[in-house]
Amino acid sequence: MRLLFLGDMVGRTGRTCVWEKLPGLIADLKLDFVVVNGENAAGGFGITEEIFLKTIDAGADVVTTGNHVWDQREAISFCERQERFLRPSNYPSGTPGRGSGVFLARNGARVLVANIMGRIFMHPDLDDPFMAAERELNACPLGEQADAVIIDFHAEATSEKQCFGHFVDGRVSLVVGTHTHVPTADHQILNGGTAYLSDAGMCGDYDSSLGMDKEEPMNRFVSKMPKGRFEAATGPATLSGVAVQISDRTGLAEIIQPLRLGGRLSEVMPDFGN
Repeated sequence: MRLLFLGDMVGRTGRTCVWEKLPGLIADLKLDFVVVNGENAAGGFGITEEIFLKTIDAGADVVTTGNHVWDQREAISFCERQERFLRPSNYPSGTPGRGSGVFLARNGARVLVANIMGRIFMHPDLDDPFMAAERELNACPLGEQADAVIIDFHAEATSEKQCFGHFVDGRVSLVVGTHTHVPTADHQILNGGTAYLSDAGMCGDYDSSLGMDKEEPMNRFVSKMPKGRFEAATGPATLSGVAVQISDRTGLAEIIQPLRLGGRLSEVMPDFGN
């Protein structure tokens, strides 16, 4: 079984890149399941239902989010009717929407996807992400109710991401970090068989500050005074993510490879030996 995870779409250039390139990637890599983080897709802040639906139409099976999930107010209503749209599962009880779900892959496999947010340098008042993962995995164990498990761990601190990966190692197919918008080079298969990457990077313009036009963020660092709003950068986007091949027998990882396509970064394409 082959999975693809694409990092945070940022603005028009990022989402358009995903919509244009994803169908070809699904065909070329023979992908069975695709997850895309969409929390920065609408001008860098949140996501609209129209953008969500176009991302699904392009081939994504699930769209995950993070701390910007409610930046577009319509998300509070459409999250209830769109089962393939996830917000962090460790938000307080009663928060609209859902933080996880089981979805059918193209090959018929059952895939549990959970969206969990870290607390370090983020939101310390959130429920414990480690216990949130424990609840998700107890309710839908790999090899029993799920043939594969993917966790989008939306977090700031690399130490928290790494410890989270080790915590669920052997019980999850893939743990991939999002939020920092910079692709890390630590893709690996952990000792228990879980594929891990600290951050998938973003799908957006890397001639920027985390996908935003660099002038205003740079001005604020220099002057400590805002001159205007943050705006999403509009240059050519790099598609950034990670591809994983998992065992149909165990649901654990056999291959993990980064993906970077287009834009400014050096290109890397997964090769499953087709």
